[in-house]
Amino acid sequence: MTMSSSLIYQIQTVGGLAICLFALWKGGAPERFGASLIVAMIVLTRVVAALVPETAVPVVRLTTDGLTAVGLLVVALAYGSLWIGGVMLLYAAQFTLHSYYFVTTHPIDRFHAIVNNVDFFGIHLCLVLGTLVAWRQRVVSARRSAAVAAATAAAPSI
Repeated sequence: MTMSSSLIYQIQTVGGLAICLFALWKGGAPERFGASLIVAMIVLTRVVAALVPETAVPVVRLTTDGLTAVGLLVVALAYGSLWIGGVMLLYAAQFTLHSYYFVTTHPIDRFHAIVNNVDFFGIHLCLVLGTLVAWRQRVVSARRSAAVAAATAAAPSI
């Protein structure tokens, strides 16, 4: 069974894209930039992995993990958000996992699959939480602005 035919792989791809679309829809600027980067790398990884020989897939994974981490570092430096810190740590773990298996030429096994899947889930969980926090902050800010505007309009003029 190839990785692309795995049900978990397909669920992760669809779920990851859905979470990124949610972040693009409801998130603030850091969530939108992060989601854009993550969705671009999900698509790039899946497309390139489908086009290259199976022996080159580990290099594709390392490259896209590294590029995503560097892109998220730029987002973290620009916005400094807690969810980005979590994602950066998880991408570091994923890069380390893929590096270990690549350097030791250890075949992909169940442990790799479990750690990779949990890590991928954690990345998207951080993005969802960051998006929910940004959305909530926007709603609270809008309510406060509306309350101030209503109080100002109701105040008697002298």
